[in-house]
Amino acid sequence: MILNRHMLLHAAPIIDMLPEKVYHNGFSYGLTECGYDIRIAQDVTLFLGRRFVLASAMEEFNMPSNLMGRVLNKSTWARLGLDASKTTNIEPGWKGYLTLELTYSGVLPLRIKAGTGIAQVIFETLSVPTSYVGKYMNQENKPVGAKLF
Repeated sequence: MILNRHMLLHAAPIIDMLPEKVYHNGFSYGLTECGYDIRIAQDVTLFLGRRFVLASAMEEFNMPSNLMGRVLNKSTWARLGLDASKTTNIEPGWKGYLTLELTYSGVLPLRIKAGTGIAQVIFETLSVPTSYVGKYMNQENKPVGAKLF
C-alpha cells in the first residue's frame, strides 16, 4: 500500500519533514499528496560529455522497518532530459543521506542549484517488517560513490 500525506507525517521516514509543498527555484519540495519531494544538496551542472553525476539529497532518512521508498523523477526535470530515478529503492530500516545518481540526455548545459526539488519519493508499506543491513547504512551528508567489498 502506498502511503498518503497523512500516513507519511505519522510514519516520519524523513527527519524534520515539511508538512506541505514549498516552491524554490521553480520546483517544489516537501510533502505531496502521496509522497515527498526531496532536494539536491549541491550545485551541479550536466552537459554533453558529462551525462552522469552523483549528488546527495538534503533530507536525512530514518526509514521505519515497515516502509520502503521508491525514488521517481519529477515530471518537469524529466521533460528537460534529467533522470533521477536511477537511485531506485530506499530499504526499510536504512538511515542516512541519499546519494542521487543523475543522468542527463540533453545537449545544452543543465544547471541545478542546491536546495532545488530534484526527485519524488513514494513510500510503500511492507507485509512483514525487516531492516537493511549493508555498507551504505548511516550514509554521510555528501555524495557517496560505490563501495566495493
